[in-house]
Amino acid sequence: MSAPTKHRSADEIGRTALGPRPFPELGEQRAAVDLDTVDTTLANGLRVIAVRRSSVPLVEVRLRIPFGDPASTSVGSTHAARAEVLANTVLTGTATRSRIDVDTELALVGGELDAVVDPERLAFSGNALVSGFGTVLDVLRDVLTGATYPAEEVERERARLVERIRLARSQPNVIAREALQRHLYGDHPFAKEMPEAEEVAAVSRDDVLALHSSAVLPRGSVIVVVGDVAPDAAVKAVEDALGGWTGEGTAVTLSPLPVVRGGDVKLVHRPGAVQSQIRLAGRGLERTDERYPALQLANLVFGGFFSSRLVENIREDKGYTYSARSHPEFTPGGATLLVDADTASEVTAAALLETRYELGRLGLVPPSDSEVDTARRYAIGSLLTATSSQGGLASFLVNLAGLGLGIEWFTGHPARLAEVTVEQVTEVALEFFAPSSFTGVLVGDAELLATQLRALGGVTLP
Repeated sequence: MSAPTKHRSADEIGRTALGPRPFPELGEQRAAVDLDTVDTTLANGLRVIAVRRSSVPLVEVRLRIPFGDPASTSVGSTHAARAEVLANTVLTGTATRSRIDVDTELALVGGELDAVVDPERLAFSGNALVSGFGTVLDVLRDVLTGATYPAEEVERERARLVERIRLARSQPNVIAREALQRHLYGDHPFAKEMPEAEEVAAVSRDDVLALHSSAVLPRGSVIVVVGDVAPDAAVKAVEDALGGWTGEGTAVTLSPLPVVRGGDVKLVHRPGAVQSQIRLAGRGLERTDERYPALQLANLVFGGFFSSRLVENIREDKGYTYSARSHPEFTPGGATLLVDADTASEVTAAALLETRYELGRLGLVPPSDSEVDTARRYAIGSLLTATSSQGGLASFLVNLAGLGLGIEWFTGHPARLAEVTVEQVTEVALEFFAPSSFTGVLVGDAELLATQLRALGGVTLP
């Protein structure tokens, strides 16, 4: 009888006689020449980016239409409300198709098409089997040029939106996000990510039709196609389908935001809350800035992934929070560094103290070679993972296009990350992660938090 097989544990597998088993080297990023692409602009002003990726016989389509509020302030403006109703009803009917027709035609080619809106853009996202590419484009053409917004559909979706908005505004994360946006940007339209329920309830079908006519425009918009189709053929298909989409003027982009400056954290009173939401913000860098790769790595070392300093401190070591993170947000004309953590009320002040401590430590106790190398591996690996599918690549490229960038930025970024030195990470950490460079909001029960936060300082109490 043979001896029983002994299996090694995960810890044994992960170690060698010399210590922890080293990470394997990352594979090389595919060069730009490996991606068959076309980037062109049609006569109507629509930019078309087509990329061949034949991993599966599917095609992904992303359309981004700048959809900013033309007003300089959100006060008195109903643009956000009208835009939400439009996005929720644009696919509900045209002169030749009902909602059921749209859904049925797409389903027959294994496809789907959705629309969403935010303060910056109206976005369409679709996919289908390659054989159904023409169907997706034809449905898209139909809604862009002939959406009728049936009265009963507008009424139904408007009522749903009102309920969803009222429910959302009871959620702590939504309360914190809206408070942070107002604190940073005041009445700038970018800060109004969600309209008031009363504003939505007042939107009429005529309001939506008028907005579509004035704002759903090809000039300034971009469509991205990724899939098992030759780029030249994809561009021709888009031109055949959408070349007749016209309109007066150019799609509206938002005006640049105010610069985020450091200052006190504002305490927002939420009576009876047993948890607090810490939301900090500081100035970041645009992706086009030559220092951005170094800042990206500095952010990862600070709080951008699970092995970061912030997570190690307030989650793993002290148990103040289940989730803590930092991340960049790219905004009109700039970028912002955001730090998020949710904590129990009794440790809120301590968590804020430790967060500020880690911000300061990043510049004063520079990241080690090992920390930077781990962050670099994570940054390159996560980029490759996020864009490994057709849908992931299409979404990434349309977001880049919204910032005025093309596929060259994507294909060249791993090399830029590989060239970043520890000294460069240290320099941007000292400049951008200083505690004095951050402001923000803290949402919680002021009666429970005020005493400790007053003693901590740097917090404006209600």
